[in-house]
Amino acid sequence: MLQRLAAERATGALMRDRGTLYLADGKVVHAESPATPGIDVLLTRGGALHRDGWWDAVAQAGAGQRVGRYLVDSGRVTGGALELCHLGALYDAAFFALAPTRTPARFRYGVAHWIGPVRPVPVDAVQRETLRRRELLDRIWPDAVTDSAPLVRTGRPVDSPVPPRQRRVLERVDGVLTATDIAQELGRSAFHTLVDLRRLAASGLVEAVRQPAGPAGSTAARIPLPEVTADPDVALLRRLRDALEAL
Repeated sequence: MLQRLAAERATGALMRDRGTLYLADGKVVHAESPATPGIDVLLTRGGALHRDGWWDAVAQAGAGQRVGRYLVDSGRVTGGALELCHLGALYDAAFFALAPTRTPARFRYGVAHWIGPVRPVPVDAVQRETLRRRELLDRIWPDAVTDSAPLVRTGRPVDSPVPPRQRRVLERVDGVLTATDIAQELGRSAFHTLVDLRRLAASGLVEAVRQPAGPAGSTAARIPLPEVTADPDVALLRRLRDALEAL
């Protein structure tokens, strides 16, 4: 379906179980997934942008679907920093959005994301990178359960020093948090967090908390996705911001 949409130079939102790809003229211009930190998290927690600056950009330019352009024009973010975070968020979310599923995809023509144009990516490039990442994870550690289940430390002694990047991930493994939770806490790419966790699993330092089998015929819970709309609900975004600041 994605190849067909690219061939017809379609514009709109391709919605799947674990994420949404936004296309413009047949190219991927943005991607989102509940499994990954969004571009706002990558910008603000990475230090490139203050949180207030992000919400101001959403309020000022969200309705016009030009948040990215506003951030650069107002001097809050350099063009290079925006492109880097945007591509990171796009490939990160696309990896999950394009995961195999039995649920049919839906496409809504004409829908555009409020981040606006940053750097379009050809569909072929997104698919190649998604496949490369999946193969990399399987080479590191073939058990994908560590990608979604809560994780626990095994208590085994460490044979060699754990690299600082992996150590920051390991410190957050508590038997409750999943890879997505850890990525959100660190403000890091979810995929790169999966890489670190699979390496820790291969080293025997972490393992997945095995969930009891459900009754016969039960199916795994799907990640609920919000309905995609052409216009951002700026008032809702402001309420979310106020709620987060009140925590």
